Amino acid sequence: MSLSLSPSASKRFRSVAHVQPSHTEPRIDSKMAKTRLVCLLTLLASHCWFNVLAVVLKTDNASPWTDEFDKIELSCLIESISTAAPRIEWKKITDEGPSYVYFDKKISGDLENRAVIREPATLLITNATRSDTARYRCEVTAADDQKSFDEIVIDLVVRVKPVVPKCSVPKSVPVGKSAELSCLEEEGFPKSQYLWFKNREEIPDDPKTSFKFFNSSYTLNAETGTLKFIAVRKEDAGDYYCRAKNDAGYAECPAQKMEVYDIDVVGIVLGVLVVIVVLVCITVGICCAYKRGFFSSQKQTGNNYKVPAKGDGVDYVRTEDEGDFRHKSSFVI
Repeated sequence: MSLSLSPSASKRFRSVAHVQPSHTEPRIDSKMAKTRLVCLLTLLASHCWFNVLAVVLKTDNASPWTDEFDKIELSCLIESISTAAPRIEWKKITDEGPSYVYFDKKISGDLENRAVIREPATLLITNATRSDTARYRCEVTAADDQKSFDEIVIDLVVRVKPVVPKCSVPKSVPVGKSAELSCLEEEGFPKSQYLWFKNREEIPDDPKTSFKFFNSSYTLNAETGTLKFIAVRKEDAGDYYCRAKNDAGYAECPAQKMEVYDIDVVGIVLGVLVVIVVLVCITVGICCAYKRGFFSSQKQTGNNYKVPAKGDGVDYVRTEDEGDFRHKSSFVI
């Protein structure tokens, strides 16, 4: 049995079937939009609630620096907190371990009498020294917050100007020989770099980059401060001084003169010949003196005359007139 529709009924049916989806799709999209909005509001509300109930710290500068004896601020800013009176502590972290510099609302340790706290938690060092170079940790504890603890770490560098370096310059060097100039200072921080000057003109690291030093043969170490001449030339003579420098400043040693002289080969040979001739003359003179008896060590005198051996029955007596011995006879029968 088949069901047939009139043309007008069929047309109305197609119209209803076509219109029905257009009412359901906007409803689905609207429901999804509402769901997304609810989720977004929920996340936003939970985030706001967490921030209100959490202590959060930040800093304006995590790696500050200053020159010695200047002031420096270590910023520790509380971005959010709900606890009325949080506990604030500062610790200095070195190789030996952490130590308190602010505890129980008092400056202590290395910074005592040299630092203050700026509300709410920033540490101000009024007179920084080289020993203050270290890592510092700001810690805030908020008992009434959901997240009750937060911390930030700050790396502080106190720069120290170099002192006058110790310089060593040889006073005189023969042509063609090697020479070494040294420069050293150990107070500056960061570690000093070294420059050498000859007659107030900077010596370049590479002699080939300068017209004035093009023919020189040397090596310059800016880290250790040594200037080594491989073979000194006459042109290398002059006044030398060294400069030690770092980010905090520089210092120089007084200029010292280095002279370069020629080796007089002819003079050395003549000097050796003269010494040889003198030695030969002395030797010949000594030999002649020996042959002529000037160095004879024994002479016969009346005082060293040897007494002859006594014979039996003979007595020897010295008389003043004779000067020698005479004998007197005694015959024993």
